[in-house]
Amino acid sequence: MIKHILTVISLVSTTLNPIPMDKASVPLEQNTSVEKVAAVPETSKTLLLWVTAYSSTPEETDDTPFITARGTAVRDGIIATNLLPFGSRVKIPKLFGDKIFTVEDRMHRRKENFIDVWMPTKEDAEKLGINFTEVTVLN
Repeated sequence: MIKHILTVISLVSTTLNPIPMDKASVPLEQNTSVEKVAAVPETSKTLLLWVTAYSSTPEETDDTPFITARGTAVRDGIIATNLLPFGSRVKIPKLFGDKIFTVEDRMHRRKENFIDVWMPTKEDAEKLGINFTEVTVLN
């Protein structure tokens, strides 16, 4: 648990903080101490984030467009974000209902407070557009 929290603190300290949606969520500020974070219960939390989409095209990825930053093959249910550690699971209910996504890719470091959903085609990604919506972090 503490190792997971320290990883999140490390990732978040280089980005702007997400906007917590409820009082159970604790924003991780750059000066957050381990004691404060350790007191957060192990429950899901809801954040307001920008949600976009990407596909495996050279202009949207690096020179290995079908391999994630985690080293896995791209597939339905994969998301890219710099905000959460690899393996984190999230739901984006207003856009995808109860579908669960897993963090296995990263975005350019300038993208703060973003989640990028992998789509099989560039047209599918463009259809999603850009949305500022609730994202539920499950773990």
